[in-house]
Amino acid sequence: MTKIFSNTQPVQVDMVDAFCVLQKGFTDQFVYYDKTRKIRYMGLGRCIALRSLHEVESVLQGEAKEEPVFFSFTRFDAENPKETDDLFNAFPQLKLMLPEVVLIENEQGTFLQINSLGPVYAGRIERFARQAMAAPARKRASIPYTLETDSRANWDAMVNDGLAAIAAKRVEKVVLSRRLKLVAKTPFSSKDLLVNLIDGTSRGTVLLYRYGDVFYCGCTPELLVRKRGLAVESMCLAGTAGVGESLEEGARLTEGLLHNEKDLREHAFVVDFMREVFKRNCHDVDIANEPDVLMLQHVQHLYTPAKAQVMEGASLNGLLKQLHPTPALSGAPVGEALMLIRQIESYNRGLFGGACGYVNAAGDGEFSVGLRTGVFDGEIGWIYAGCGIVADSDPAAEYDETELKFKTVLSAFDGQGTYE
Repeated sequence: MTKIFSNTQPVQVDMVDAFCVLQKGFTDQFVYYDKTRKIRYMGLGRCIALRSLHEVESVLQGEAKEEPVFFSFTRFDAENPKETDDLFNAFPQLKLMLPEVVLIENEQGTFLQINSLGPVYAGRIERFARQAMAAPARKRASIPYTLETDSRANWDAMVNDGLAAIAAKRVEKVVLSRRLKLVAKTPFSSKDLLVNLIDGTSRGTVLLYRYGDVFYCGCTPELLVRKRGLAVESMCLAGTAGVGESLEEGARLTEGLLHNEKDLREHAFVVDFMREVFKRNCHDVDIANEPDVLMLQHVQHLYTPAKAQVMEGASLNGLLKQLHPTPALSGAPVGEALMLIRQIESYNRGLFGGACGYVNAAGDGEFSVGLRTGVFDGEIGWIYAGCGIVADSDPAAEYDETELKFKTVLSAFDGQGTYE
């Protein structure tokens, strides 16, 4: 059993400005920043990595009794025998990572947490607090880049392979992805992209995992699972349309999405899967029978929220294992769809589509799906986007859908756009 000493103090700071100052001294960085709710954690350094919460005993110190926060970034298909690209290959496959320093923002305020394998001494807390409170206002910068185009014919062949598998009744749905290589014209940092994602036009939860010189980041719209005590939440997100060039066009696209048989069928696979997992582990399950629409900056999705009370003894990790990957990420049935993706796609997705989030020592936490993301080293990177293929999917329309989805991670290079 490892004993963790966690000292948490309230601080009167802008957490993003504080992070921008403190991050200079740490190569390990972790961010889970919800832009719509004050559920925000920004970690620096690595105190320890563990396989399970059962291995840790926490001693809470300080004025605020916040549990130590562990970050976790898992791969989409950890058993895929194909090699990832060099950038993803640089990340270690670790389960739970406890930062040395964590900035926390929630409904109770903003906090500075210091974690250690021994009692946290006052001078260390005071030094980090002093640096955080003296942080200047952050600045944004635009980073020019070029994208290397991929083969449209190769994409058409991939989709047709998926459609052939559907016609042969091997699967009912498969989620296929594209990746594009990005080459920056000027060097950039993880901080540059993080600030642009937080302050820019993207909507959702901003993710960052930096290890040494490589970093994975983006802004995802999709919650995988959230647990607070016995209350759990998730969402079904599948079926996509653009947002149009005007409010009127956007409204027409929304109406079409809500009545499009192909999108409704794609969405139903996820809802059925979610309902089955929740019923196995929860009571008082509340999942709507009809989807709503989640409006984002570049696309809109069919959206069905899910809420329940988890059974005694069920853990966040247990739910995570059963939920990831959902049919929104892989297809249906999930196992066969994963095998088909390995067969069709020429690359290993790495962290793209993985479960990204945090859990505290009490077992509460939140994970989102690593969508609208990319992996970078400050000079080049790979960006990813995917879409669900079902019977009658059109390769050209699906290609256009991924083009819209790429815009979210590319907004990380735009220092001008502002969040509305």
